[in-house]
Amino acid sequence: MWSFTADLAAFPDAATAFLLDDPLRNTVPLTVMAGIRAGMPSDGAYYGWWSVDGQVRGAAFRTPPAPLGLAVMPAEAVAELAGALADREIPEVMGPRELVSVFTRARGAVLAHTVEERLYRLGGLTLPDVPGQARRAVPGDLPLLVSWYHAFGEEISISADRGDMTERVLRRIAAGDIFLWVSDGAPVSFAALSPAQGGVSRIGPVYTPPSCRRRGYGAAVTAHASRAGLDERAKEIVLFTDLGNPTSNAIYQSIGYEPHADYAHVTYAP
Repeated sequence: MWSFTADLAAFPDAATAFLLDDPLRNTVPLTVMAGIRAGMPSDGAYYGWWSVDGQVRGAAFRTPPAPLGLAVMPAEAVAELAGALADREIPEVMGPRELVSVFTRARGAVLAHTVEERLYRLGGLTLPDVPGQARRAVPGDLPLLVSWYHAFGEEISISADRGDMTERVLRRIAAGDIFLWVSDGAPVSFAALSPAQGGVSRIGPVYTPPSCRRRGYGAAVTAHASRAGLDERAKEIVLFTDLGNPTSNAIYQSIGYEPHADYAHVTYAP
């Protein structure tokens, strides 16, 4: 049976414990919920958990206008979720690939766009030899980083209306989450690192402006952020890639990331 709440404080401890049973594959729901607890805006959000004989065995969440997010859970839970949310508008869904497929079939939805993604886990880290050095972002970097966040969103077709970008970036700068790669005195790439949840931190986003690409800057800043994550925050570091971008997949594997699980982000036709 599915239960829902609009108040994250009412999300059962047992549901959080369920997510923490697999913190690598549940990295997204864990970090989203941690961000909301830390003050990230969440108007219209709701959180669900699936119980069988009093035990939580599934979870899902939505923080509009972001997609419905699916945790790792049995397929039967996802099929029931589609029915439980039949009266709610669900324009997008993201989660483990096979579960997104189950939800789509149960919903009877028509796909408009699909992004196949892969979750990578860091194995043995290799630091590439790239000219320049890394540093943490400071408040003076805010205008540049906001413009880069917007450019990143445009490239992956995420609209800029998903909250106050300036507030979001400033919050991440203050938390020490954003690293810049600097070459010849100028920032040329950035990578962000999430707070640890269940011993896992996630890299993302990573962005290099087009004029600075194919020089190794993205790999270098990702490797540096990964090293900082291991040193300061977590036992495990993960990141997501778009399987439609073979270049980024090859870059991350070259610095030590290994395939862990496949995901999908789908948009439904109106």
